[in-house]
Amino acid sequence: MTSRSQLPTKIETALALLESARARHHGSMAVAFSGGKDSLVALHLVRTMYGGSVPLPVFSIDTGVKFPEVTAFRDRLAADWGLDLRIVQDADWAAMAADGAMPSTNRLECCRVLKVAPLRAAITELGLTALISGIRRDEHETRAGETAVSPREHPPHERIHPLLDFSETDVWDYIRTFDLPYAPPYDQGYRSLSCIPCTTAPGKEGQAASERASRNPDKEAVMAQLRALGYF
Repeated sequence: MTSRSQLPTKIETALALLESARARHHGSMAVAFSGGKDSLVALHLVRTMYGGSVPLPVFSIDTGVKFPEVTAFRDRLAADWGLDLRIVQDADWAAMAADGAMPSTNRLECCRVLKVAPLRAAITELGLTALISGIRRDEHETRAGETAVSPREHPPHERIHPLLDFSETDVWDYIRTFDLPYAPPYDQGYRSLSCIPCTTAPGKEGQAASERASRNPDKEAVMAQLRALGYF
C-alpha cells in the first residue's frame, strides 16, 4: 500500500503527463468521466492543469442502466464545474436497456453495443487524437501491462492514463486532500461501480475481496477482449 507521502509525487507525475499530452494534441483531446471515483480524480487533474476549468469535451458513456445516483452526481458536477459534458451512447439501445431489454445476455456483446461502439463513434465524430481516462494498473490484471500513453488503432488516437500508478488508497487520499465531492454509492460500501445489472450490492464479497469483486464475473472474464475492442 502506498503511503500518503508519495501522493504529491504521483500528482506531479500525472500533471507532467497531461502537460505533455496537451503539447502534442493541443485541443484535440477529451476526458472520460463515468461519475466514479477514479475518473473524478483524472478530471480534477485536467482541471488543475488548465487552471480551474476543463476546456475539453468530457465524455460520459451512458448505457441507460447506470446507477441513477451516479448520473445525478455526474450532471451536478458538470453544472458546478461548467463542463462540456457529452453523453456518449447509442440512444436507442440505451433506452431499451433502461426498459429491461439488454442487447444480449453475452457480456462481451452487451458492452460492445452499449459502451465500445458509441465511444469509438464519438472519438471519430470529433476527430480526437487523444482520450484521457482514469484507469489504474492495479485495478484489473488486464491493465497491469498498460502504459501511460497507449496508442490505439480503431480509430487512431492515444489513450492518456494519468492515474495508472495510483492505488485505490491514493484515489481516496486525493479526494480527501482536495475535498472533492463524489458519488453517493461509495458511502453505501461500494468500492467499484459498473452498470446496475453488472454490480452486486456491497457486503457479500468478504474482507479479502478485491476492489472489483462486486462486478459481474462474466464481464470481468472478457475484459481482455473488451479492451482489444476499444474499452478502457
